[in-house]
Amino acid sequence: MFVGYSEFSMITILHTKDDLSKHLKSLKNKGETIGFVPTMGALHAGHLSLMEEAMSLTTTLVVSIFVNPTQFNNQNDLEKYPRDVSKDASIIQERLGSKNICIYAPTVEDVYDDEVSAKKYTYDGLENVMEGANRPGHFDGVGTILEFLFKLIKPDVSIFGEKDFQQLQIVKKLVKKLKLPIKIKGAAIHREPNMLAMSSRNERLSKAARMQAGFIFKSLELAKSHFKVHSVLQTEKYIEKLYAAQKDITLEYFTIADEKTLKTVTRKSKDRTCRAFIVAHIEGVRLIDNMKLD
Repeated sequence: MFVGYSEFSMITILHTKDDLSKHLKSLKNKGETIGFVPTMGALHAGHLSLMEEAMSLTTTLVVSIFVNPTQFNNQNDLEKYPRDVSKDASIIQERLGSKNICIYAPTVEDVYDDEVSAKKYTYDGLENVMEGANRPGHFDGVGTILEFLFKLIKPDVSIFGEKDFQQLQIVKKLVKKLKLPIKIKGAAIHREPNMLAMSSRNERLSKAARMQAGFIFKSLELAKSHFKVHSVLQTEKYIEKLYAAQKDITLEYFTIADEKTLKTVTRKSKDRTCRAFIVAHIEGVRLIDNMKLD
């Protein structure tokens, strides 16, 4: 496998951390500012919106494309994750052009050397709920790859989508704990015409299932409306009943949590903002979404 420097038209694609470090050093010596969007590839309009946001705030965009093995607790999910760097590069160029854009697409060996394992992180409890509870070790893998990328790239700004809201809060905590001078900015969820949250996993759905999965957003809207006049428990039971009536969509969890602490709430309070979090499965594909309730 080629692991060096290559060009996709005018977009710089680098495959090793040494080449990336040299490239970024030359840019920073010229006074360039760096916006960073980490991805696992299989790019869609949601990713591109994050990149556009980063480009509006800085002079150079760095996009990482790397399917990180240590954040998968499901080997089958890891193996099925789509990988096509050339296609992703063409998508970026078609939408964003090629000026001042760099793609870092490393091998597993370039990132982890001889030991593919995650470091242990604590995020003051943010990691113990929802995705952390349902995907053991997931946020250790996320922290491991992001610490590596943040310290390598040293971006001024890094953009993350609110679809992975728990991850966004954890990334903010990670940067604070590591004392890195990086501004972490969240971006609104980008949605398909039927309001399904855009995700690389959507590509694994049949056309019919992809349309049907729009029910996830609809259920969040119903939860928001129900929550206005009912209790937390009543709203949770209401959503569980809705999904029990669905033939092809299975609910993994629905929870209402404090937006800052991510702790599950049991009653409403004017002192906090609540957000609904949901995970559902259709055709064996795990889909996540969330919505602010008040």
